[in-house]
Amino acid sequence: MSKTILITGATDGIGLLTAKTLAELGHTVLLHGRSADKLKAAQAEIGGTTETFVADLTDIAAVRAMAADIRAAHSNLDVLINNAGVLKLGNPMTADGLDARFVVNTFAPYVLTQDLLPIIPADGRVVNLSSAAQAPVDLKALHGRLRLDDMDAYAQSKLAITIWTREMAKDLPTGPVMVAVNPGSLLASKMVKEGFGVAGNDLSIGANILRDAALDASFATASGKYFDNDSGRFANPHSAALDAGHSMAVMQAIQDAVAKLG
Repeated sequence: MSKTILITGATDGIGLLTAKTLAELGHTVLLHGRSADKLKAAQAEIGGTTETFVADLTDIAAVRAMAADIRAAHSNLDVLINNAGVLKLGNPMTADGLDARFVVNTFAPYVLTQDLLPIIPADGRVVNLSSAAQAPVDLKALHGRLRLDDMDAYAQSKLAITIWTREMAKDLPTGPVMVAVNPGSLLASKMVKEGFGVAGNDLSIGANILRDAALDASFATASGKYFDNDSGRFANPHSAALDAGHSMAVMQAIQDAVAKLG
């Protein structure tokens, strides 16, 4: 059966290849990107049945507007893949005084998921891109009151999205499935090439596991879990995500930050 699947950050890298993989399987793929021109090029490359939605994920108002547009166009969204992410930026601070790594990697997918939950069925799935790079979250950094270097900000933002995946799953015991996935370390994405200066590993490693997380029966009962594609199995995330006190503090900080952003 054909499904309707939204992929953020679908104009290059893992997002683009995953979109192409899912479109080739006959699914309707909703493509998100920051640039209308890049989305048009991606749509032509992907083929199949696709739609495009433009939003700058550093702007939470734009995220909410995109969610409203998707809800207006679709009464059902089977899968949401929160793929978009950033690592190295010339100026990482947003106009709101926040680190863009937290805004794009943590806050935007949280808001998008919350706003789209009304159209995601109980047997639907939300797949959140985590990473092997995870670190305990400094709440001052999350609120923009402490500057971090690129890797620290990235690793903390990825633990934060893993935490809210786990916590949201607890609040939704009847579904949809909420799962965090490390698609594989140092894959050949633009982010890896710019951030680490290496060519990277085959992108299909990441695209294939995202396909499985979206569709395969092995993920149907995986809500609240973390899949580590480096080891090829469900595993524990960083120990800080298993700390109830840390998780509670991070969740409250995310909710407070999002409320201030409107």
